[in-house]
Amino acid sequence: MSTSQKPKNRPFRPKTGKPGAAGRPAGAPDGSPAGGRRGRGPFAEAPRRTRSEYEQDGGRQPKSNASAIGLSDLGGGRGGSRGRRPAPGAADAAYPLASSELLPPQEGERRRKPQDTTYTEPQRLHKVLAAAGVGSRREIEEWIVAGRISVNGEPADVGQKVGPGDRVRVNGKLMPLRFAPRIPRVVLYHKPEGEIVSRDDPEGRPTVFDHLPVLRKGRWIAVGRLDFNTSGLLLFVNDGDLANKLMHPRYELDREYAVRILGELDEAQRNALLEGIELEDGPAKFNTLLDAGGEGANHWYRVSLSEGRNREVRRMFEALGLTVSRLMRVRYGPVVLPSRLKRGMWEDMPVADVCTLAGLPKPVDAGGKGRKPVRQPRRQAASSR
Repeated sequence: MSTSQKPKNRPFRPKTGKPGAAGRPAGAPDGSPAGGRRGRGPFAEAPRRTRSEYEQDGGRQPKSNASAIGLSDLGGGRGGSRGRRPAPGAADAAYPLASSELLPPQEGERRRKPQDTTYTEPQRLHKVLAAAGVGSRREIEEWIVAGRISVNGEPADVGQKVGPGDRVRVNGKLMPLRFAPRIPRVVLYHKPEGEIVSRDDPEGRPTVFDHLPVLRKGRWIAVGRLDFNTSGLLLFVNDGDLANKLMHPRYELDREYAVRILGELDEAQRNALLEGIELEDGPAKFNTLLDAGGEGANHWYRVSLSEGRNREVRRMFEALGLTVSRLMRVRYGPVVLPSRLKRGMWEDMPVADVCTLAGLPKPVDAGGKGRKPVRQPRRQAASSR
């Protein structure tokens, strides 16, 4: 007979060997479990405390250091939206909350050590305080509801985030929270000819953004632009402030180009390019102009300027009746195009160089040496050129 075909109405059979006077076999000593569940251990022999004994010991014992100093007695629920803030005029005596001022742990209790954590982005308030060893996240949420925690002089809210510029106080005591500046990411890309510096192109031409690494947060910002027929160094950052610092005209960062023209410049043309040429959108001039040599009808020059107007280098040579056959950017500000970076390839700038470029302090490890890059420089060949 299968299990499903067995009769369900089985005769009742009382269990034997239950603890207690009724189920204890004859001869068993008092207090010894003679039957019932196994594995009770010494807890089965421990006598239960009476109500009078419990009240003589002061009631419920504290479960943590926070409750031992009176912070768990909020009188407003278990935290969250059910808690109530204390009424104005209620007792607001300051309690020591720093981890060094808490009561010593009781016997058998392990206190949670503060974490030496440095945050780079805003974090939730209860997470930061819990990592600092002030209390558990649940207790901190209760203190927030009770109005014992303030941020910049205002009562804190559950779920509020704090950053480097916020001053957090717990019962009036300033909490030392460690925040480090966020280090942006900078990518060097060797743009080949035939790619457009735009995300959307009505003509469907290849774009430089198709070959960049994928960001988990944010998006890439192109520092300046290069024409469709211009190659060379392109910088991409994921921080708007750094992008503005690199592109705004008031910072006057040099852009250096290698230019190949048909023929050579005479002395009058050289002086005109250095002193200024009038274009449709205003005067323009080169900061430097160096002869880089050449063979045959083509000749190379290295020029630099502090602006990034549309096709400015080409238009300056065309104003003198010269044709530019090739144009490549080799430097942007202090960043030079690496010789190992071939066309259509990219690599990450090291963290130390990014900090120098952004004006941030260089991170150091425990040994005092420069920290290794967060992401090792790597290269990726373009799928189509």
